[in-house]
Amino acid sequence: MAKRIFRPLDGVLLFDKPLELSSNTALQKVRRLFQAEKAGHTGTLDPLATGLLPICFGEATKFSTALLDADKTYRALLRLGQTTSTGDAEGEIVAEHPVDVRQADVDAVLAKFRGEIRQLPPMHSALKHQGKPLYEYIRKGETIARELRNVTIRELVLNSFSGNEMDITVRCSKGTYIRTLAEDIGATLGCGAHLIGLRRTAVAHFDLNNASNLQQLEAMAEAERDARILPLEALMPGMPKLQLDAVQIKRLAQGQRLGLDTGLPDGKVCLHGPLGFIGTGLLQGRRLAPERLLSGVAKQAASAGRTENFGVEQ
Repeated sequence: MAKRIFRPLDGVLLFDKPLELSSNTALQKVRRLFQAEKAGHTGTLDPLATGLLPICFGEATKFSTALLDADKTYRALLRLGQTTSTGDAEGEIVAEHPVDVRQADVDAVLAKFRGEIRQLPPMHSALKHQGKPLYEYIRKGETIARELRNVTIRELVLNSFSGNEMDITVRCSKGTYIRTLAEDIGATLGCGAHLIGLRRTAVAHFDLNNASNLQQLEAMAEAERDARILPLEALMPGMPKLQLDAVQIKRLAQGQRLGLDTGLPDGKVCLHGPLGFIGTGLLQGRRLAPERLLSGVAKQAASAGRTENFGVEQ
């Protein structure tokens, strides 16, 4: 069997993760399909969840922190009247209650969960305790004391409610557990609930409508697949841009700060050289410091030669 050859590849793929596939398994399948040397995903989806899983190739992994910290949007289906051992359909039913809930009750309860709320992380999660994920403890019958955490529900919309099922859309901050939200909504309604379906529809500014699933990617020719990869700058939309010359880039690559009169507000900026995007910097007053630069930036500057013009664009 011929040895698989992996290639350097940079950029972001919007992947639609299928049901019953772990995020890491999905990542490895996509990485092998693209024959990419390096890849990482930006926020785990449970095997029973589907939807948007941005996958960063190569240099994009350096700039993926913004996606890990970004708001996420989900479409969630709740089953009222039943609670389970895991908070979702994977667990065993541990309690059942009659559902005597009206539309007005649902509206009133959902209003209580909008804004900043406190959540208790579930034991069936990858949250670490003494270096091990919580789910490893619960498999051994151990329960670990957890602290309530503040999370923010920025949007909570009722799409439909009929009988014992509720369909909602949630836009929330990093660290929000939708399973826990489902359980808490059920508890407040007085009948209990668990999550029976979950689909992530957006991560930050990325939308599921622009994603590709595994079957679609496998059916594409290599060039068509590669065309689905977004450039590195897709990770930083709206960030002001600075155009630098080769000498300035070399100095940044050496860890030096530059004195520049850019007219831009303080904060992060997207840096460009003669050959294109080179990384991000932090502007404070007239001082520009490197934040994250692409590998080999100094060599790129040397090969491009010195460019005398310095410009600013937004």
